[in-house]
Amino acid sequence: MDFPETGSVIEIQSYKHDGTLHRIWEETFILQGTSKEIIGGNDRIRVHEANGRVWRTREPAICYFHRDKWFNTIGMVRSDGIHFYCNVGTPFVWDEEALKYIDYDLDIKVFPDMTYHVLDEDEYELHKRKMNYPPELEQKISEGLEELQSWIYQRKGPFEPSFVEKWYERFLFFR
Repeated sequence: MDFPETGSVIEIQSYKHDGTLHRIWEETFILQGTSKEIIGGNDRIRVHEANGRVWRTREPAICYFHRDKWFNTIGMVRSDGIHFYCNVGTPFVWDEEALKYIDYDLDIKVFPDMTYHVLDEDEYELHKRKMNYPPELEQKISEGLEELQSWIYQRKGPFEPSFVEKWYERFLFFR
């Protein structure tokens, strides 16, 4: 199967362009697994950083991955509304061990009023030079960032007003 089954609990792993492990999220519950989209939920899970640091997330979150999109999103359920942390990276792959993607540093933090900030542009520029990203890759990353910003503006996909709430209710039901 090329995607995790609905109802399974998986690990999510992000890597850097050079193949080094970047971060691992433990125990994400798959709310919907199809060949195109993965929607998962988690709450206060352990996260392992490449430098050995381990920490816990602070709130429930709904994660969205798409097989064709160069980004993924994490909708965090907080008392003042839904906050998003979005990663620009490769589309996901599933290999029975974990859901995996390459993180290309550029992130977008989205606030409940749907305003947002692009983050880590300096880190992206540093890694682009250090790891010698080819022009075709830079183009994919740029297109992924633009499409992500368009989805935020249009309130499309995981940014639809009721998306996170709907999936969070399902997460609570299965928990």
